Amino acid sequence: MQEIITNLDYLEYVVDENNNGLRIDKVLASLNPNLSRNQIQTLIDEGYITCNEKQTKSSLKVFAGDIIRLNEKMIEDDNIEPENIPLDIIYEDDDLIIINKPKGMVVHPSIGHYTGTLVNALMYHFKELSNVNGKLRPGIVHRLDMDTNGLLVVAKNDSSHHFLAEQLKDHSCFRKYVCIVYGQVAHDKIKIDAPIGRHPTHRQEMSVVSSGKFAVTHANVIKRYSDFTFIECLLETGRTHQIRVHLKYIGYPILGDQVYGPRKSFGNYGQFLHAKELSFIHPKTKERVTFACDLPDYFKETLELLEKNGTLEV
Repeated sequence: MQEIITNLDYLEYVVDENNNGLRIDKVLASLNPNLSRNQIQTLIDEGYITCNEKQTKSSLKVFAGDIIRLNEKMIEDDNIEPENIPLDIIYEDDDLIIINKPKGMVVHPSIGHYTGTLVNALMYHFKELSNVNGKLRPGIVHRLDMDTNGLLVVAKNDSSHHFLAEQLKDHSCFRKYVCIVYGQVAHDKIKIDAPIGRHPTHRQEMSVVSSGKFAVTHANVIKRYSDFTFIECLLETGRTHQIRVHLKYIGYPILGDQVYGPRKSFGNYGQFLHAKELSFIHPKTKERVTFACDLPDYFKETLELLEKNGTLEV
């Protein structure tokens, strides 16, 4: 059974032979250390966990091929506590905030991540945030994976939120990322036009599938090394895990990506994917604004190693 990925709206698992015949609560507890057996039993009792799309009991035994789904638990408003977590604020005005999100921070509360999220921090530092996406996601216009660092725009009011969301929808909001990938990318410029949907068997992963949603990524080589390439990616669409899935699809997975890469890591840094630049029309001035942030130190140090040695020991 595959690792849990917690930044989707719901989680799915296909039971494998190693968990054949075990109780559903025991299987889920072994997969996610963020949830206790008691928490899992409560989620089951409240109807948030299903097996093969049917309500279940904690004592249910699951078998290879069964599909377990955890729907996102709707936390009561007063259970989302503001937390004094430092934020790297790149820019702020009456309508929006630009945040440089650190690696390891989940954007909003979800199963197993009720504290320590960007939303918990935003609620502490800002009195006014948009309510378009409900109480669990105040201000959140778009997301970054937990293991991706870089720029996010947060809306302070509903009108700004709608204005920004429309630009994401019509692709007039430009988002540039940089990453280090395995292998020497053959072409200087690549357009990856391939639909993305849920993986047909590993249901907690995304994949290029014919039934998926339209997705386009533009990749440009910055520099090639012996066994790796430093590239820039421009998102034309914003599907879940888009860059990671598209780069795996063309044969150049991201360094440190434990889900879509070769499951090797370099140090303890996770995936080398950084949201470097964000450009959009400001909701009030109606002029285009562009924000950028520097690479984190671990990323710079890794590039320096590549410059020196041409490769990395992973």
